[in-house]
Amino acid sequence: MVHHAGRTCWRRFAAVLIPGIAASAALAIAMAQGALAASFFISGQRFQVTADTLTIRGFSLYGTVDVPKKGSPVPVLVVGARHATIRGLCQSVVVEVPVLGPQTFKLTGGNERPAKATSMFIDATSESVGQANFRGVDIGVAQGAITKGPVNPGDRDSRFFDPNGVGQQAVSATLTNVRVTAVAVSAGTFNIPGLHEQVMQGRHACF
Repeated sequence: MVHHAGRTCWRRFAAVLIPGIAASAALAIAMAQGALAASFFISGQRFQVTADTLTIRGFSLYGTVDVPKKGSPVPVLVVGARHATIRGLCQSVVVEVPVLGPQTFKLTGGNERPAKATSMFIDATSESVGQANFRGVDIGVAQGAITKGPVNPGDRDSRFFDPNGVGQQAVSATLTNVRVTAVAVSAGTFNIPGLHEQVMQGRHACF
């Protein structure tokens, strides 16, 4: 049975809202279970990710192109981490819902105890960092020659991956006040203490 409140059809509301937040909700569950595939179609929905501190052992940075399930390919900058420790994690996506207006799905965690991830990749369209400290850094290394940090197997096999393209790698990196607009995040494992998820009326993005 379909329930109505005024002229709002809740089945239609769910049909609109759920695909928009699926990139975040399914992502959190899949990463927590370590079940996210190395190569996958992206939704194309951009979302925000912030961290007070992101500490990485085995850092990589390279460019490629992600392919949405529908729509045009999206050029991205991929941040790779063999091991990552995240303090003050926030992830959000804003979805426009007919009649109800903008709805924000927000995920937070890693405050009292840091979140930890392995084989993590952030596919970003933009990113900013308040302070970046690198150890054993190589800037201008060929993407196909990156060894200190990981390269997503799905990216390496992609026709958009240029092994001669410019990349960066480091033994370790510590990034503070991290702000990223991303289209995809994947990880082999992702442990998030104090995980909290909520849907809020209006625009309440992480930044």
